[in-house]
Amino acid sequence: MPDQLLNLLKIFLLLLLYLFFLRVMRAVWAEVNPPKALEAPARAKHGRQPRRGGARRGGGAPVLRVLAPPEVKGRSFPLAEEITLGRAAGCQVTIDDTYASQLHARVFQRDGTVYVEDLGSTNGTYLNRKKVTGPMVLQRGDKLQIGNTVLELGQ
Repeated sequence: MPDQLLNLLKIFLLLLLYLFFLRVMRAVWAEVNPPKALEAPARAKHGRQPRRGGARRGGGAPVLRVLAPPEVKGRSFPLAEEITLGRAAGCQVTIDDTYASQLHARVFQRDGTVYVEDLGSTNGTYLNRKKVTGPMVLQRGDKLQIGNTVLELGQ
C-alpha cells in the first residue's frame, strides 16, 4: 500500500508541475503578444451619448497628470490623438511600476471624446476604481490607475 500511495503522490506532483508550467507559459504569451487594439465605439452603451468635448471644455488641450507615486507626482503628458502607457521604452508614457505590463493601456480621442482602453494587461487598468474592460469614456478629473501609478485627466 505505501508504494501505491507514493506513486500516486508522484503523479500528482508531476501534474501540478505541468499545470504550473502551462500557467507560466500563458502569462509569458500574454506579455509578448498583446491583443489588437479595438476602435472606440461610435456611441456609448445604454443609449447614452458621451459628452462631446468633455475633456476640452476648459479650452486647453487635455493632459494626463501623475498623482502618485510621490517621486513622479506632477509630471504631465499632453494628450495627442493616441498615447500608450506601459513599461516599454516605445510607450509615450513610460511607467516604472512592476505591476504595469510592457504595453499596458492606451488613451485616445475620437470626435472630441477621450477614451481609455486596457491592452490585455496582466494586472488590469482601473478608471475611478472600476476595471476597464473595453474602451471607456475618460472625462476631466477622472483618475486612471495602473498598478501603483495614478494619473488624472486635466487641462
